[in-house]
Amino acid sequence: MLQPKRVKHRKVHRGHMDGIATRGATVAFGEVGLQSQEAGWVSARQIEAARRTITHHLKRGGKVWIRIFPDHSVTKKPAETRMGSGKGAPDHWVAVVKPGRIMFEVGGVSEELAREALRLAAHKLPVQTKVLVREEEQAHEVLGTA
Repeated sequence: MLQPKRVKHRKVHRGHMDGIATRGATVAFGEVGLQSQEAGWVSARQIEAARRTITHHLKRGGKVWIRIFPDHSVTKKPAETRMGSGKGAPDHWVAVVKPGRIMFEVGGVSEELAREALRLAAHKLPVQTKVLVREEEQAHEVLGTA
């Protein structure tokens, strides 16, 4: 599972998820992408489950890009512990996802196969998603042709 090798602060604030994604909102690497339609926390386990679903459906063909990384620690106090006495220990890692964020991209396979793989992966995620196909104008910008 994904998690940072080291972090500046072990315990972080919960933060806020208002607004839309300004970065990572376009299909940049593959041809088909899975875009978030709402804000939420996606855990490292959910990212791994979605990744495995995609690679399984593609029968290890093509290439998969994971565009989100769980770098936000979530703490949890032990069960049956009284309130107070500080913040709990880090329990798991999550990626903060805003609306518009591309979470997964697939390339090197047919659009139909990629769409189905991403649809299956979307069932593993806690946010509403949409499958996007890369536009030709966007592809020309990246390749440097007009």
